[in-house]
Amino acid sequence: MDSTHRDRLMGRVRQAFLDHGYDQLTMIGLAKACDLTRRGLYHHFSSKEGAFRDMIRWRHQLEIASGMAAGERLLAQGAAPLDALVEIFDVRYGEARRDLERSPHAAELNYEAFGRCRDIMIASAIAFQDRLAAFLRDLGSRDLLRFKADFAPEDAAQCLADGARGVNQTLPPRPALTLPDRYRRMSVAVLYGCAEQPSGGTPPARS
Repeated sequence: MDSTHRDRLMGRVRQAFLDHGYDQLTMIGLAKACDLTRRGLYHHFSSKEGAFRDMIRWRHQLEIASGMAAGERLLAQGAAPLDALVEIFDVRYGEARRDLERSPHAAELNYEAFGRCRDIMIASAIAFQDRLAAFLRDLGSRDLLRFKADFAPEDAAQCLADGARGVNQTLPPRPALTLPDRYRRMSVAVLYGCAEQPSGGTPPARS
């Protein structure tokens, strides 16, 4: 199957889960949503869980590639590094969160994703943080960011990615339309700090 047809199929699988949730969606219902026979659906997926996991993997790969491309494009247009980072996070994490917010099955799908796809989520996190570290390293090489001696781009990428995931899971929940502003505030706090050390204080030792 070529990439265009696969993207179309996986998009339909994703929409079916958003529309019906995990528990209530059957393979017959999924086949109908994908405009396939049940036999045709089994040609692509061995089970509902397999379809769900493949969809999560596909979506993460798409979000990572699209997010990095969006940030790099904005930077090439002369935007500030902070604006490019916010764009990366909003495409990588924000678009999925906004889609999920519109689904009546958001809590269920979030639960199923963390329960059934933890290995995929870890692999996606590593892949994204590697791409983000390379982006930050490039910013440093162009003198658009200056990292302190005891912080490498990989450290900053980990902190920023952790922060972006935390923004998505904010409690109490906040509307997804506020995500860009919250990604910005988080990025400012991580990169430039949100507090000053008291006069005469000693910074804590790094573990």
